[in-house]
Amino acid sequence: MRRGAVRSHYLDWLAQALEVGRRTEPLPDGDAVVGYATGYDAADIAPFVLSLRAVFDGPVALVVDADPDLRAFLTQNDVTAVDAPVWRGWAPHPVMQRFVAFAGLLGDRPGAGLACDVRDVIFQAAPFSPAPHGLEAFIEAETPLADHGFNMKYLRALFGEAQAAQLGDKPCLCVGTVLGPRAEVARLSRLILSLAATPRSEIGGAFGADQAAFNMAIHQGLTAAILRPNYGRVATLGLTLGDALSFRDGQVVNPDGTISPIVHQHDRHPHLDTAVHDRWGGGLEHRKRVRPKSAGQKLAKLTASLRRRTPELR
Repeated sequence: MRRGAVRSHYLDWLAQALEVGRRTEPLPDGDAVVGYATGYDAADIAPFVLSLRAVFDGPVALVVDADPDLRAFLTQNDVTAVDAPVWRGWAPHPVMQRFVAFAGLLGDRPGAGLACDVRDVIFQAAPFSPAPHGLEAFIEAETPLADHGFNMKYLRALFGEAQAAQLGDKPCLCVGTVLGPRAEVARLSRLILSLAATPRSEIGGAFGADQAAFNMAIHQGLTAAILRPNYGRVATLGLTLGDALSFRDGQVVNPDGTISPIVHQHDRHPHLDTAVHDRWGGGLEHRKRVRPKSAGQKLAKLTASLRRRTPELR
């Protein structure tokens, strides 16, 4: 008996996304940094750009909005501004859309690639030194996934209770910084997009689905990766006690006294947030991480939340 094709807003979007990725012109060969910065202006991303350009002179590309002041800032700092795709119909949260850009911009080219968050990342040394020998995934917490409600919520939503439980004792990996050979980072990006198509709802396009798909891909061995501890090449600070962190001689200092080349989530700690802005803000406004939402934004968020809970026809 012939069965009808599955129906899903996410699957319809994914078909578009994979085609957009295939048509994207990769950055020139060599080490490259890519990020997704829609919804931000120059003040939001100045610390990322200015700190990166102080330690890295290779290709950098950011997907951004059509803001003339922002694009002038990027041009001034030799950063390629990439237009965000215009999708037909429904589209997922930008944290999922970004993997289309990561895969396309890095491509199957020689060199290493860093695909990372933008607003809450700064650089304190060359990000690709030492050169990676494979895909690197960075641990963000000493406690396992089972102790992190946000991660478990989306693991359950995407992959079910049983598979989420299987990963409960695994390290909590952060998708906000992924580094390795460009072809491998691009391949992982496409894998994350595909894994998020599993559930019968729009949950695969939600904020948090990226983290769940990333942890599933690594911990189930769907792609090979080297697990790196926190406070090494990358310091992810969102779950670190603030009084264990300091800012000294223009750099964020880890609890063990070391300096990481890449610092993620420094803005969770006010004393670091202010110091980083003073060092890398470029004289622009100091933007706060959490901003008030308008009534329209709140309604849109509620509508999206309800849609994610509604299974689509198969």
